[in-house]
Amino acid sequence: MVKLFSILMSSLMLIQSFGITFGDIVQLDEFMEHANFHAEKYGDNLLVFISKHYGELKEQHSNDHKEEKRDHENLPFQNNGHCTSSSFAIVFSTFSSELKSLQNLEDKVTNFYYPLPSSSLHSTGTFQPPRFV
Repeated sequence: MVKLFSILMSSLMLIQSFGITFGDIVQLDEFMEHANFHAEKYGDNLLVFISKHYGELKEQHSNDHKEEKRDHENLPFQNNGHCTSSSFAIVFSTFSSELKSLQNLEDKVTNFYYPLPSSSLHSTGTFQPPRFV
């Protein structure tokens, strides 16, 4: 059960890192409908369709077929959020500053003196790490 949960959560994080939202998954039927429309009307295969709506030919296709604008707005994967990259920069800058402060701590010379414990529990091994016998 734990493995299944871990796999599901990892898959969810992977999908979210690609920028795929629940709304995009719901709109997949509109994607297929519009792809079939292009195949029937223009003879486009899937790669040409993707290029016309998400790639190099997007601007030209939008200008040539303004009557399909409403259909184009309903296609999935139209979000342009870049939240992942900005949050990574914040985490990375925080991590690098902490790393620098740790490096500065190594350069300092310190004197510490810890007296040995006088309790019998320490000497009998009660508060010692486990050992292989």
